[in-house]
Amino acid sequence: MKIIKYKKGSKGRYKVYVEDGREFLFYEEVILKYDLLIKKEIDSDLLIEMDQYNQEWDVYYTALHLINTRLRSVYELKELLISKEYPLELVIQAVEKLEKQGYLNDLSYAKSYVNHYLISSNKGPYKIAKELRNKNIPEEMIDEALSLYSDDEQIERIHKIIDKGIKANHSRGGIVLKQKIYQDLKELGYDISLINQVISTYSFPVPLNLVKKEYDKLYRSLSRKYKGEELERKIQEKLFAKGLKYDK
Repeated sequence: MKIIKYKKGSKGRYKVYVEDGREFLFYEEVILKYDLLIKKEIDSDLLIEMDQYNQEWDVYYTALHLINTRLRSVYELKELLISKEYPLELVIQAVEKLEKQGYLNDLSYAKSYVNHYLISSNKGPYKIAKELRNKNIPEEMIDEALSLYSDDEQIERIHKIIDKGIKANHSRGGIVLKQKIYQDLKELGYDISLINQVISTYSFPVPLNLVKKEYDKLYRSLSRKYKGEELERKIQEKLFAKGLKYDK
């Protein structure tokens, strides 16, 4: 099979034109390994071998592009490549190569992940750890990465979340508001002992204007269905569920 023309394309690839009208797109590494700029003919067996080698580089460069777009864990990268229907053995080969070259490192990934959410979110360390486990990061690497998240940092963030929760509250009071903020902090992944330590220093007063506002709101809503003493009882039940009490 005679080669009649070469044409350099994008992303380090060459188009190879052969005499029967077919075109092949090969990575530069394939061109160099098989001396295609010197050879003028290739047979079917060589073409199969070259195609296999070309696919190896295709998986590699696809993987490299994916981690250049953003950092990824080893597990995440494998799953993405498999989803593109590359052969598993070529995926493993490409991933191992990138690890050896230092482009792919789960510890670096975990540290970067922790730093990112320290800067950009209210997530606590336990929530971040759970997310890293879902990405199959080894436990010892998670522990090392989370050393960046100190108790002092947690305490400072817990204070801010409580302050914000109190300020933004428009419908709850007292113990109900405290329980709501406590649950929010747990779900965000903060250490329970630190939550208790900080939240115990707060009082959760119930502003009279809040109680009156909620009472009036419930009155307007429930008076369509209830009257008299039953209406008052229903209103007080709803207020109690919000940690509020209103004495007329």
